Amino acid sequence: MSLKNFLFGLGFILLLFFFIPIRVNKSNSDDLEKEFTDFMQQYNKSYKNETIYQQRFKAFLKSMKAVEKLNSHRKHNRSAYYGLTKFSDMTPDEFLNKHLQPDLYERISSRGVDDSKEYDKNHHHRIHTRSIKLKNLPLKIDWREQGVITEVNNQKLCGACWAFSTVENMESMYAIKHGQLKQLSVQQLIDCARYNNDGCEGGDSCNLLHWLKDFNVTVYDENKYPMHWKNEQCKTLNNKGVQIDKFACQRLVGNEDYILSTLVNVGPVAVAINALTWQYYLGGVIQFHCGSSPKLLNHAVQIVGYDLSAVIPHYIVRNSWGKDFGEDGYLYIAIGENLCGLANEVSVLTVL
Repeated sequence: MSLKNFLFGLGFILLLFFFIPIRVNKSNSDDLEKEFTDFMQQYNKSYKNETIYQQRFKAFLKSMKAVEKLNSHRKHNRSAYYGLTKFSDMTPDEFLNKHLQPDLYERISSRGVDDSKEYDKNHHHRIHTRSIKLKNLPLKIDWREQGVITEVNNQKLCGACWAFSTVENMESMYAIKHGQLKQLSVQQLIDCARYNNDGCEGGDSCNLLHWLKDFNVTVYDENKYPMHWKNEQCKTLNNKGVQIDKFACQRLVGNEDYILSTLVNVGPVAVAINALTWQYYLGGVIQFHCGSSPKLLNHAVQIVGYDLSAVIPHYIVRNSWGKDFGEDGYLYIAIGENLCGLANEVSVLTVL
């Protein structure tokens, strides 16, 4: 081979080496932008200008990397799986501040993560769940099958998960006791609840229960006091409704058996939760990536059952982000490890 031919061949190889990656990167960029366009169409998204578009696209790319990392720890086909959701054009900080409650721990700690013994001495309307027998628990209970769970709610940009989860429990307990499933007003509690509750700006389920009981508040039907997803003037109506009878708020870390027994012997419960990674949740049972520290609590949900017979024993959790979240508005969390901090604040109630 002549030197001329050798140099020509070497030059051709170098051209391939330098230009092929550029073409691949361009192709990848086009693919990613198409995925973002598809995402926008799927969730009916639009942005005011190019600057905002680029910000959302950048957040979308970070979401894709986060999803890949979350899915890398899956160990079973029923393990939680993550993907692009209606929240995927937001950064985690934006998601936390728009759809969660960053100050929930401060609200809880100002009262105490667990109701104090002093409260026990002065009040006699508590449900003492720790006295419930733990033996002979059924392998599975799902209160949805009993017709005592209303439709999944969507709190939108109103940070009133504390009110949604409590009202959902009141609805369920009323149906269990009276055989009638009715939808109660969340908006009433957004507008009227005190005790360090601030409507769509945040609150705490246990503070709400104290207020409901201390003032014997009647919660009206939803159709009498409909949802507006914003703070408004509190209204007093001459209508019948539902009142709290007894309640308990407890820290059950290391004692999740009591959560299971309460689900069987009383009914659904509400829990404070760390929902930060739920931004990308699509389905399956959460086993990892969900910190349990009380300082991470930022949301409240209703637990409507459990399944100990499943490959991954889990709680059945009802969220309030619409039916397009998770599995028809629900998600599943593995039992026994205080995952997502669900045992840090557990509330249960009965109604008159």
